[in-house]
Amino acid sequence: MSDPKPIQVLVAYDFSETAKGTIERAINVALRAPQHLIHFLAVLDPRKGLGLHPNRKIDFQYAEEVQELLKEAVHKTLEEMSPGSDVHFFVHTRIGNPAEEILQTAELLGTDLIFIGSHGRTGIKRLMLGSVSERVVREAKCPVMVVREKGYENVVLEDVHTVTDAERERGHYVEPHRYSYSNNALQRSKRDFGTLI
Repeated sequence: MSDPKPIQVLVAYDFSETAKGTIERAINVALRAPQHLIHFLAVLDPRKGLGLHPNRKIDFQYAEEVQELLKEAVHKTLEEMSPGSDVHFFVHTRIGNPAEEILQTAELLGTDLIFIGSHGRTGIKRLMLGSVSERVVREAKCPVMVVREKGYENVVLEDVHTVTDAERERGHYVEPHRYSYSNNALQRSKRDFGTLI
């Protein structure tokens, strides 16, 4: 049996807090399915780069420095996560319009999945605006995962009660059914979740 075809995953990275979470999400996907091959991409604005060195010419040397910084960011995240298995990745830098460069890179790689942050503000300059992720979602020819910081509070789902007929009628609510898939069979669990207390 031959090895499965690699699944190309493109991760847009701009050195923001949201971007760090984007790295973590992509690595977690690759750990679950080793055929995922990750491509991390930093796009440099041709006029201001990433704002790391004011008045610095945005050229091949600058792009190589950013590529090294991106490699270090991925390495640091891997050390913090301590994945326990191999993670294979490429690091790319391109100079140009962020949305256009992300979409062109996705085309060149035959990308299967794109990860992009939705609020990419760096402490120095702002690179990835909401319009970038919006355009990538709209124009990409593959699924796009928009990563943002979780805003929902954690909920303990064990603290539930069965919905009464009166509650069901009043709220137009049908409680979810809980299932398990085991030994090639789908089974409905005896205890369903109801509404939260």
